[in-house]
Amino acid sequence: MPVARPQVISDERLLEVTGLVIGRLGPGFTLAEVAAEAGVAVGTVAKRFGSKQGLLAAMFRDATARTARLIREQAARARTPVTALRAGLCAVYAEVGDADTAANHLAQLGTDLADPELRELLRQHFAAWEAELRVLVEAAAPDLPGAPPTATAARLLIALANGTALDWSLQPRGRLVDRMRRDINSVLEGWQR
Repeated sequence: MPVARPQVISDERLLEVTGLVIGRLGPGFTLAEVAAEAGVAVGTVAKRFGSKQGLLAAMFRDATARTARLIREQAARARTPVTALRAGLCAVYAEVGDADTAANHLAQLGTDLADPELRELLRQHFAAWEAELRVLVEAAAPDLPGAPPTATAARLLIALANGTALDWSLQPRGRLVDRMRRDINSVLEGWQR
């Protein structure tokens, strides 16, 4: 009888699948559910990441690098510094499909905050996000005379994006990215005066 060859799967794909599983199940997800979704043995996931916490830590590291790349890519396509700032900020939430998925990711975030290692990785993630936005705010500054100092503006825009995502997950009307654009535009238009 022939022996089945083990399926080869990249760490990147396992992290992507983990995000999908979290979006569907929230913080109660298991390594077994990730493995089943990926079509691999639980041992494959456990061997690569060690534990659920190890898997989540790898997700944060990956998300930090991916977020910086997304912001830069979206900003590079924009025609003006202000549209680059808006596009870079919206890029972070562009992949959120529905309110239940958003709520499950937010619930996972609440669990992550209780773990010191994951909380530190989350802090690093937001620091990297803020650094990317500072570059965009600085470039847009001549067109935003009413904006606060660069660091404050970047922090406020991140808070706005996160708050919009939370509010939308509880009161979903339309698409998140459309709501986010409207909310960001309201602030940027005020800063342009």
